[in-house]
Amino acid sequence: MKQSPHPSSIFDPAPDADPESRILYTAKQRLLVSGLSAFTMDDLADDLGMSKKTIYAHFPSKESIALAIIDRIGRFVSEGRERILSDTTLNCPQKLHAAISMVGMVLSKVSPAMLADLKRNAPRVYQKLDDMRRKNIPALFGRVVRDGIAEGAIRSDVDPSFAAEFWFQAIRGLIDPDVLERIGMTPKQALDSAVSLYFQGLLTPRGLEQYRQHIEATRRETVV
Repeated sequence: MKQSPHPSSIFDPAPDADPESRILYTAKQRLLVSGLSAFTMDDLADDLGMSKKTIYAHFPSKESIALAIIDRIGRFVSEGRERILSDTTLNCPQKLHAAISMVGMVLSKVSPAMLADLKRNAPRVYQKLDDMRRKNIPALFGRVVRDGIAEGAIRSDVDPSFAAEFWFQAIRGLIDPDVLERIGMTPKQALDSAVSLYFQGLLTPRGLEQYRQHIEATRRETVV
């Protein structure tokens, strides 16, 4: 199967997207809301106006479709991670905000029902989702913390590897379907609450003030 030239097309496909991208985008609409069990190949064929034979020519099963969707989301996050880390115009608090916004954008599309369904009925897919988080979250936040220490925005006594692992384990634990059901939150709500608890204690007063100023400026730009 050929790779999409632009991973973000899994969220916003071009009008002339190839059949594989169209299949993945349409399946993603159902997968992220309700899970893998909530649709059939017949449903997908109807949504696409495409024959099941054509779908099977690209993907042999629903599970293979789900795995391909997670691959594309992973590439989307990896590319976003590299853009944030390499942007020399951003200071540490701005990189933190950009990283959190990117992760939040992905999580906003994921429902507790989808996570519960994958964990219960598609363990291979659920494991791949966890592997994707393991690859991206520590790498992103570990680098931001190291840069933040060098800039004086993050306390110098913070160990970057520990901070990144702590954040990963916190998010990993919170974005568990059983935990989400217990606390009554969506994945995005859990992330926002974790950010408030985590970064209030991580940033120095100067770094925290920069972060607050950036958030306020971003909100004003959004309103305008």
